[in-house]
Amino acid sequence: MIKVLVVGAGAVGAFYGSLLAKAGAEVSVVCRSDYAEVKRHGFSIDSQPLGRWNFTPAQVLKDVADFEGAADYILLCTKVVPGLDRAALIAPAVAENTAIVFIQNGVEIEQEMQDAFPDNEVISGLAFICCNRVSPGNIVHLAYGRLALGNLPNGVSRKTAQLCELFNQSGIKCNAGENIVTGRWQKCVWNAPFNPLSVLSGGLLTLDILQAQEVFVRGIMQEVCAIAAACGHPLSENTVNINIENTYAMPPYKTSMLLDYENGQPMETEVILGNAVRAAQRVGIAVPHMESVYALMKLRELKLGSPS
Repeated sequence: MIKVLVVGAGAVGAFYGSLLAKAGAEVSVVCRSDYAEVKRHGFSIDSQPLGRWNFTPAQVLKDVADFEGAADYILLCTKVVPGLDRAALIAPAVAENTAIVFIQNGVEIEQEMQDAFPDNEVISGLAFICCNRVSPGNIVHLAYGRLALGNLPNGVSRKTAQLCELFNQSGIKCNAGENIVTGRWQKCVWNAPFNPLSVLSGGLLTLDILQAQEVFVRGIMQEVCAIAAACGHPLSENTVNINIENTYAMPPYKTSMLLDYENGQPMETEVILGNAVRAAQRVGIAVPHMESVYALMKLRELKLGSPS
């Protein structure tokens, strides 16, 4: 049986971990804040597209070092925030044949994991999903859910294809591609405007932001596309329009960054915006919209007393 360890079993980690369990994998989780509730009752998943089900992990752990056995895959689903050493977090459970999969937001976050685990397969994962943790152990999946996987620095290995097939068996669409880094820039096209603007607007949902400021949102998206192209990852010409159309079609959504802000948690400002702005500066691309939003987010963090 395929053994999977999910590190960071919040909304995304618990949802995808539960799908792998449905497909027949033995799935264990590391969850700190919800540990007591999940240890007693497991997870409750309420998915509008897929229905409702309960997920009882094989092992429920407070610490990675407590994992018993050798994982075929470690799914790292934590937020990428300042002060978190992702490699050190999972290292105690990395065995010789463990493939490391990080399903996380952000651009230019790959090298750290490749450097830390040169002898293991490192798989970059992207989740295109509307999913929230509404209370301890309770996950609501509102829409979408597609996954994209790919090996670093590129390619698709046998283990990646195997993981992709498990997800597809569970009822969610998963694609494995040769150029996953390009996919990271593609996801940033949506994240760069909607995550920070949801915070800066005082808590507006995605549809409200788009209806009020579509021109501004498009400006940010176009800047991300320009950075990606200059960094060697050109996106399709209709990327912006597709993102706009999909956002109009999806349920009004409270972004993950807004939830972090409301809960007083560190936000992914740097990996979603800061890294992209620095990449633009490196390749000589003007990004006035993104620089302004990034500066305003840094002021908001300063106000909160949570610098990043």
